[in-house]
Amino acid sequence: MAGHHHAHKEHEGADLIAAARSTLTDSGEQWTGMRQSVFEELARHDKPASAYDIADNLSQSRGKRVAPNSVYRILDLFVRTNLANRIESANAYLVNTHPGCRHDCIFLICDDCGKATHVDDDRVTGALREAGKDAGFTDVRPVIELRGLCDDCAA
Repeated sequence: MAGHHHAHKEHEGADLIAAARSTLTDSGEQWTGMRQSVFEELARHDKPASAYDIADNLSQSRGKRVAPNSVYRILDLFVRTNLANRIESANAYLVNTHPGCRHDCIFLICDDCGKATHVDDDRVTGALREAGKDAGFTDVRPVIELRGLCDDCAA
């Protein structure tokens, strides 16, 4: 997608966990064992994951039930602190691989396999923020999701 893109460092593995911990603690929140477990589980998924998927997987790995409501609260915290993004149309979440970088993402979601990727285009999201302000809204937060077929499924 053409547009004004900005560079940011994509983290993975232990580097991603460290960046997430740093971002969360810098925001005044604690990095607890449960929050780390939820983040690590979310990071394992290459497609958007629901709170129920995460709770089920954590329940199995921990050998005791993890309540989806607890996972939802943690995921909401992660969205507020830029550690995760919510895919609104799927009621699911994706880990943010660049938690120190704040911007609005445009998500591309495959209708067949569910894969979701994001594109950064500050020109598009900035125009939407301005349109919201012009209409009298404050704290405008663009939520943009495009659905279609990824290259693999289209082939």
